[in-house]
Amino acid sequence: FDLETDIKPFYEMALKDELLKPLVKKYFGYRIVGIVDLFESLCWAIIGQQINLNFAYMLKQRFIMQFGERLLWNGKTYYLFPKIKKIAALEINSLLSLQFSKQKANYIIDVARAFESGNLSQHQIAGLSFEDAKETLLKLKGIGNWTANYVLMKTFHHPNAFPLEDAGLEQAIRRNLNLIEKPALQMIENIFKKYEGWEAYGTLYLWRSLSDL
Repeated sequence: FDLETDIKPFYEMALKDELLKPLVKKYFGYRIVGIVDLFESLCWAIIGQQINLNFAYMLKQRFIMQFGERLLWNGKTYYLFPKIKKIAALEINSLLSLQFSKQKANYIIDVARAFESGNLSQHQIAGLSFEDAKETLLKLKGIGNWTANYVLMKTFHHPNAFPLEDAGLEQAIRRNLNLIEKPALQMIENIFKKYEGWEAYGTLYLWRSLSDL
């Protein structure tokens, strides 16, 4: 959980906003639930690109069960997220057999190899400003604006990370504003101009509203 960020300024802003006001009242105290490990966060973001959540969950489950270590406790089997070294050594066919697309298989292996070679590290990204961190992630194959912002939001809790092209965000805005069609990206950008510096939390509360609709 993002317990270190003082979100009082976000609430002060949100309570004056027509879209966010009912959401922050309903879910008061809700904070970013993060993914601690950068490699896991990047893998999850890549897996989730442009597919529905159910299929994404299925792919992630297959990935973890196939390549993660098993832990047996109290008669139940638990799986650890795959180690970087193991994924870096894979050939693409190992992931294609799990129904990964060729592109995503390559992206995940490439990311693992970037960690393995020392060209990428969590410590490195943690020490950068938001813009520099995003620029570094965008240099990786398969990492676009949505993925970079999602990772910086979930792993590093940057409050200004903004996954603009997110399908869930589009759906949440459409439903909360009672729009007939999904909002255009320009409309979303205009809405979020009011949330400057708190884009991640604006996104978070809109995502949260989907569970009740």
